[in-house]
Amino acid sequence: MSALDIKHICMKYQDTTGEIDAITDVSFSVEKGEFVSLVGPSGCGKSTLLSIISGLLAPSSGEVLVEGEPMKGISSKIGYMLQNDNLLEWRTIYKNVLLGLEIRGEVNEATKAYADELLKTYGLYEFKDNYPAQLSGGMRQRVALIRTLVAKPDILLLDEAFSALDYQTRLSVGDDVYQIIKKENKTTVMVTHDIPEAISMSDRIIVFTKRPAQLKGIHTVQFENLKNRTPLACREEESFSRYFNLIWKELDVHV
Repeated sequence: MSALDIKHICMKYQDTTGEIDAITDVSFSVEKGEFVSLVGPSGCGKSTLLSIISGLLAPSSGEVLVEGEPMKGISSKIGYMLQNDNLLEWRTIYKNVLLGLEIRGEVNEATKAYADELLKTYGLYEFKDNYPAQLSGGMRQRVALIRTLVAKPDILLLDEAFSALDYQTRLSVGDDVYQIIKKENKTTVMVTHDIPEAISMSDRIIVFTKRPAQLKGIHTVQFENLKNRTPLACREEESFSRYFNLIWKELDVHV
């Protein structure tokens, strides 16, 4: 049984000019522990699809299944990490990490102990009493990830989660986040415009057409020469450029 099944998703919008098709008959599955990236032309509907998976939007037709169960609305099984870290500047790092649990009424000794464990494991415990403004952009993004993970979602959604960072920080944080996700064995779906980022982090890459989004191709990414795969190490592999050229051409980015 797959961790996540997207079945025949369609999405239509109404505007002043009439009905607009955003997504047309999209279906794919994600296996447990798999990291899948969604890429496609800007505005093709990738983030809309992620919002449908998260339960924030209801599709016009089709369904989303988590471990075979149809999803209706927002679910604790799915964690959603957005482009901006959305940390509350007046709350300490520790209180920011606990925010989602507070909203759900799940702050207790066990969940606080798990928050402490995550902060210690990923090098942020000593900053738990600091405020977001005192942290670098990369550290803030790791805090945002820990805030998502502390609720123990089965599936993690990343929507351009590193695009607000400068290039060097983005590479470093992407590497850190990948290691955390793999260590926690989280099934992950990431939307990104960055082809190298998708290649370096993903087990598979799903390519969409321009709007309305339809599946154009699905590519398995393998770096057989790497014993310990990291995003930075993947970028040094000879086959990296082959994957880049394949996806670049499939996206028709020159059009």
